[in-house]
Amino acid sequence: MIPSIPKLEDYGLSANSGFLPGHPPLARLENPYYVPWETLLENLGPLIETRKVREWVNALPVLTPGRLVSEAEQRRAYMMLGFMAHAYIWGGINACERLPPAISIPFLSLSETLQIPPVATYAAVCLWNYSLRDPNKPVDDLENLESLLTFTGTEDEAWFYLVSVAIEARGAPTIPLMLEALRAARDDDIQTVKDCLNIFSSRIEDLTLLLKRMYERCRPHVFYFGIRPFLAGSKRMAEAGLPNGVFYDTGSDDDCYREYSGGSNAQSSLIQAFDIILGVEHYPTGQKKDPAASSLEGTAPPPKHSFIQEMRNYMPGPHRQFLEHLCLVPNIHSYTESRPDDIELCTAYNGCLGALEKFRAAHKAIVARYIIIPASQAKQVALVPEASKAAPIRNIAGSMALESESPPAGGGHGLASSEAVKNGLRGTGGTQLMPFLEQSRVETLAVAIGDRMPTKTENATRHPSPNGFVKTCKVNEFEDYTPPAIGMAGSWENNSEVGGLCSY
Repeated sequence: MIPSIPKLEDYGLSANSGFLPGHPPLARLENPYYVPWETLLENLGPLIETRKVREWVNALPVLTPGRLVSEAEQRRAYMMLGFMAHAYIWGGINACERLPPAISIPFLSLSETLQIPPVATYAAVCLWNYSLRDPNKPVDDLENLESLLTFTGTEDEAWFYLVSVAIEARGAPTIPLMLEALRAARDDDIQTVKDCLNIFSSRIEDLTLLLKRMYERCRPHVFYFGIRPFLAGSKRMAEAGLPNGVFYDTGSDDDCYREYSGGSNAQSSLIQAFDIILGVEHYPTGQKKDPAASSLEGTAPPPKHSFIQEMRNYMPGPHRQFLEHLCLVPNIHSYTESRPDDIELCTAYNGCLGALEKFRAAHKAIVARYIIIPASQAKQVALVPEASKAAPIRNIAGSMALESESPPAGGGHGLASSEAVKNGLRGTGGTQLMPFLEQSRVETLAVAIGDRMPTKTENATRHPSPNGFVKTCKVNEFEDYTPPAIGMAGSWENNSEVGGLCSY
């Protein structure tokens, strides 16, 4: 029996908001019981800057989620605890490998309720972290959005989150559109499938334009040195001072170290839904599709890309379950492939692939500007001390050792260590990240039907300007920003699996 097409309402989704909440997230927990949390978050930026955030968290009472009366309140609390947890771990001279009961107890409880890991996920920093300046104006209007919480208090950080919120909002109507395409394909209503595909490709082009607005108010140097470190998880973070992950202390004999990836755009259910509907398949970096492999229609295919599959575990439970259901439904690729002589259908389908490839190419260009170039600048300063005169870059963690009374034991870890940079350890060049992004882009076009292949977008790994052109990056372009000295937050791996600005 062919599985049914999923219904949005069965998974708490809607045609208007998609994977965003049906109503804007709560800006505050009104119950006085949670005032200690709200007070700390109101002062988070200054507490991080003065390195007092751990002192404040340690003084918190252990509050439980039992008085949260709605899912909206649970999401608010989860988001708050995610920000507190990451500020506690990364907001000192050294990374802290233990989360105290005041965070661990409620965080683990809410994680179980919301079916999402206890870490600062994409849902925490983006989906559930925005407000509207004017409730009568649309959510996809970037000028109408504000972030509820940030680590740094900078407009750069808020803008980084809000671009994703706007993309989610503008992409929301494409979900019911493409579910209609799946229904039409099932009924062999070719014209409806074509119409849906043509609309879909134009909507993806709109999302690409939104994505390129990242350049307007988020400065690469601020992002790389001041924001990205706080999004780090605890997985494979030995060089940053977390050899075992993070210990979630609840006072129980069952307490243990846990390892989680950090927040990543790969945790966007919207973009993964696009891939599933269009039949785009991703494989481990460096591997290609096995021509001999086959799958039965109406059954869930085996996981092909461990990272993409793993990122679904960081989505809210209902969102993940929606994608799992969607995987069971015959996709648009299989329908189009069975009608290779219908030029209009193949062209409409390939047009969607081309639009999605351009979206990924735009994202790759952003990664080059916001991660690869700043990492190269940091490496240049480490290798050639004289270069610091032209590009006064202060690594968040490295500068801490200079300003504190005593440097971290061992001279620092990971990106904080000049030796690590000189030796070319992970985190300095993005050597894993860029091949991953490039392969994801290529795989998007790999399922095109017939010889009507969309034009490939030129790879832009140099410094892209806001208008889409590419220019040479100047070494001292970001010298107007000096990142705050906040300790080991700056020392985590720069690969595709630990968080930050990752793959769509």
